[in-house]
Amino acid sequence: MLEDIQIKNFALINSASLEFSNGFTVLSGETGAGKSILIEAVSFLLGGKSSASFVREGAKVAQVSGTIYIDRNRTFVLQWLKEHGIEIENDRILLRRIIRKNGKSTAWIEDTPVTRGELSDLTSWLIDMHGQHEHQSLMRVHRHRNFLDAYAEIEKKVAKFTKLYTELVEKRESLKQMNVTEQDRIEKIDLLEFSIKEIEEAKINPSVDDTLEEEENKLSQFEKLYSDIEEINQVINGIEKSHADGALTLLKRTNTLIAHAKEMDASLVSLSSRIESVFYEVSDIANELRAYSENLVFDPHRLQEIQDRNAELYRLKKKHSLPVHSSANVLLEYVEKARQQLNSLKSSEEDKKTIVNKIKDLERTLYAQAVTISKERQNSAGRMSELVKKALQRLGMNGTKFEVRVVQKKSSENKDDIIQSCGPYGIDDVEFLLSANPGSPLKPLAKIASGGEMSRVMLALKTVLNEADTVDTLIFDEIDAGIGGEVAVAVGKHLKDLSVNKQILCITHLASIAVYADTQIKIEKSVQNNDTITSVLIVKEEERVQEIARMLSGNAVNEVSLEHARTLLQKHC
Repeated sequence: MLEDIQIKNFALINSASLEFSNGFTVLSGETGAGKSILIEAVSFLLGGKSSASFVREGAKVAQVSGTIYIDRNRTFVLQWLKEHGIEIENDRILLRRIIRKNGKSTAWIEDTPVTRGELSDLTSWLIDMHGQHEHQSLMRVHRHRNFLDAYAEIEKKVAKFTKLYTELVEKRESLKQMNVTEQDRIEKIDLLEFSIKEIEEAKINPSVDDTLEEEENKLSQFEKLYSDIEEINQVINGIEKSHADGALTLLKRTNTLIAHAKEMDASLVSLSSRIESVFYEVSDIANELRAYSENLVFDPHRLQEIQDRNAELYRLKKKHSLPVHSSANVLLEYVEKARQQLNSLKSSEEDKKTIVNKIKDLERTLYAQAVTISKERQNSAGRMSELVKKALQRLGMNGTKFEVRVVQKKSSENKDDIIQSCGPYGIDDVEFLLSANPGSPLKPLAKIASGGEMSRVMLALKTVLNEADTVDTLIFDEIDAGIGGEVAVAVGKHLKDLSVNKQILCITHLASIAVYADTQIKIEKSVQNNDTITSVLIVKEEERVQEIARMLSGNAVNEVSLEHARTLLQKHC
């Protein structure tokens, strides 16, 4: 359910904030007031297409944010959020989307940046928009099967079928791996055995091999290293031949002098301690460097061994297409994978027979289930088609034909292979077809062009699928296009009935629809300081009476239209 929306600098809307309630909400206002702008803002928030024209004149950025409460689709939505690393609180999703003057838009779910496609994918399970907008799940042919299965109450059967189908696909893939030609199999076995033997003979030990490069670096630059250590020793200890004082001698003398000086001035005690610490620290360093220097030994044979070993490791990694600068452990991992492939290739003929028999069992089971599911779809499709047709007639579309067409996929000529024509959901292709005019052929629902017809078809479908459809919020634009009189009253009653289990938002020009609403939002346009502004407000009590009266009689609101408005509201609201 859409709980609230905040709009800033979007088209003619400077700033607007609305809270939506359950039930039936209508959006009304004079032609050109900006009702479609509000719907456009909602569509934009839900992942609809963006345009630089959305940014209000004089502004740099337009922003729309809102909150959606998760109800019916909790399991799917929470799983989707988890897969995308998004956490929410209290089953509420915070959405935000901005567009800049240069046309670049950015979207967030909670604090996580998402693509427009991801935003649209998530919200399509929560909110449907019908009319001139693209947010129409029933316009997506691949969703038609979902709606029919929900109406037929066979979703669990289909889910079970899908699980078995996935198992069959995996078994077939395993068999495919087994069914390589005998020559290929022998060649692969020989290659894997040679590779495993070659790497095993190298006796890979990552804890040792990974340190060789460092040791090679030390030995290959031994002369420079020894020279540097000797020079450091001379700096610290002094050059014996010239009797020059080294750092340690100077520190020792300084320590003696400061110890004497502190006896004459107590303020030097702290400084004396610091000099003494430095002296002993440098003394320790000198001893360690002396020991290090005495242990430095150049071993040309060891250097050659290390270089040969590193060259061997490099060759093995490169030969088997492994990262040459990676740990030697990659060679051990390669051997483990090679053994697994080898075991698979060496699997016995008995193993192959077992998997072939399992595949046959799965195919028989799946085909039997697919036939059962198909029959239930066919039976339910007829009933659903009739209910939608009757609903469309009540909505003023007399002579309209509607069909839920269920067609089995083309099967293979070989009956034993007919299971190959099954998809993960059975052997059926499901599509909704419509003929809006008497004598016209049935056509795919997605090819309907009229916004008014589209909205009424959606309304009829949603009425029939009210319990089966898990989308919580329906938004209808141009629901009243081309209708009036009793048809408009029927549309209003339909929306009211539908709002018992769903949140309904609807733009309408007709009072006979608006009076059924639980909440009415008025959109009006005004000019302030030579600037055109669209404002949005909820009308109640007398304000709503006046708005219904305006819808009845245009701008010529009078006592007759006001009284008529009160009567309609008392009767239907």
